[in-house]
Amino acid sequence: MARLITTPAELVAIRPDGSTRPVSRPFAPEVPVALEYNGLSYAVMMASPFSLEDFVTGFALTEGLAPQADHVTGIDIVETDLGWIARATITSLALEKLQERVRTRVAESSCGLCGIDNLEAVARPLPPVQSHGPLDPTAIFTALAGLRDHQPGNRATGGMHAAAFVGPDGSIELAREDVGRHNALDKLVGAMARAGLDPAQGFILSTARCSYEIVEKAVRAGATTLVTISVPTSMAAARAQTAGLSLYALARPDEVLRVTPA
Repeated sequence: MARLITTPAELVAIRPDGSTRPVSRPFAPEVPVALEYNGLSYAVMMASPFSLEDFVTGFALTEGLAPQADHVTGIDIVETDLGWIARATITSLALEKLQERVRTRVAESSCGLCGIDNLEAVARPLPPVQSHGPLDPTAIFTALAGLRDHQPGNRATGGMHAAAFVGPDGSIELAREDVGRHNALDKLVGAMARAGLDPAQGFILSTARCSYEIVEKAVRAGATTLVTISVPTSMAAARAQTAGLSLYALARPDEVLRVTPA
């Protein structure tokens, strides 16, 4: 667990009657993390500075830069005065292709995707999910009951997302946390790939809002089933259905919605 930043001593809680009390609690860590591949700066993400080896690997996989984890080599994590740098070499990626991807990312804005090229990229079909059977719903409720035990950062701060890989029986085999919902999933994907775990042999559980990016990352990672605690957007549901991803949402201790069946 990364070090947590304690709030200033002057932080106070204010009640409806106007009374106050001092509060001391940690903040979730959030710093700039520069991701560099093959010597080129690819992206700067606001992230929690731990499990960065998993992050730089998982990001390469879900971005489509690397086909598998063993193509991501020479990982080097460096802390600087301004943030962190996570460097890696992708052995299967030509420099020209990486430079083109970097140029494409420059066309993206903080408010979303811009330009015809990016619109076409969003509409590009996802790889089909491999054939799989239906998920036993009891596994979802078992995983939800145990998820808190795998969220030390969120227990301490109340401000971190988690993504977990869950076995068919509902046991949580691996989990990663981050202030960013996408980052948590990228970290999990990287950790699974580095550990040789097959996403199709269980399901992914995410505390994130189920946007299309979460669906895309899960599919590109090789998952067959995704469970989220929030409802999906219309595009997320459509993309999941087209790819053949089994999607469950609004997962609660007493109920879960099946959005797309196996």
